[in-house]
Amino acid sequence: MKLATYSPLSGGAQRTALVAGHTDLYDLVAEAQARSLAPEIDLRSMLGLIRGGPAVRAALDEIAREPRTHPISLLDVRLEAPIPRPAKNIFCVGWNYLEHFEEGGKTLKDDRVLPEHPVFFTKAPTTANGPTGSIPWDAAVSTQLDWEVELGVVIGTTGKDIAEAAAMEHVFGYMVVNDVTWRDVQRRHGGQWFKGKSLDGTCPMGPWIVTADSLSPDDLAVHCRVNGVTKQSSRTSSMYFRIPRLIRELSLGMTLEAGDILSTGTPSGVGYARTPPEWLKPGDLLETEVEGIGVLRNPVGDTPG
Repeated sequence: MKLATYSPLSGGAQRTALVAGHTDLYDLVAEAQARSLAPEIDLRSMLGLIRGGPAVRAALDEIAREPRTHPISLLDVRLEAPIPRPAKNIFCVGWNYLEHFEEGGKTLKDDRVLPEHPVFFTKAPTTANGPTGSIPWDAAVSTQLDWEVELGVVIGTTGKDIAEAAAMEHVFGYMVVNDVTWRDVQRRHGGQWFKGKSLDGTCPMGPWIVTADSLSPDDLAVHCRVNGVTKQSSRTSSMYFRIPRLIRELSLGMTLEAGDILSTGTPSGVGYARTPPEWLKPGDLLETEVEGIGVLRNPVGDTPG
């Protein structure tokens, strides 16, 4: 099942939808009205939908089996970030592909050893951007804008101190994420990455959420392209820390809530580690793809969408 947030091209508020095939979607509020669903089954927002539990999931399954409204063409809508305004910071993982760990050590000339525990950092909620939104550019801030394709995990069931064996039971679904980073800003703040990772519009995501029962995340191809040229290409099977371990470590002593987003790290091929370094610039098209989910196509420049 694919679930999206969209805005009509003709104008109007953001709405949630079930994506059908490659061309259509069904508006979930209209579907709820066609079925006279109980008011407590809230399909108006993605966060409400994720937090709705078994009753909402049963309604979604019913809609997927037999939609009662007319389909809406994807050509007539603008897809938004599936969770347009995350409830809190987006959790991210650093150095989670060995080849990226090694390229970083070589470029930065440090004597690093493989970590015993995942490296976590966060991106501010205001980084959220849609699958076609423009990534803001401001040369007065920086010109070292870099790319990072990642698999995003959406938490579906709140939990704390989650056992590794039970971790996947807490996953609602998956989406494509690009952890766009201003590299010199990242490195100027005493070794912590938050500021360089958190400028507005630097977390394009989507194009929708694929629910956990529809996709195995264990061995998916991940790709990043700039102007049609492949810059990153790997598979999620190359993750150093797998998703259950990440959820286990992140939830130790800290509650993960339904609707939280975890971005699982990027493979090698980032711009700063190239010789010479390569940076995104205004007019570039950044394409981010994860097998079985979809593709983000984000132009660089202008304002976030």
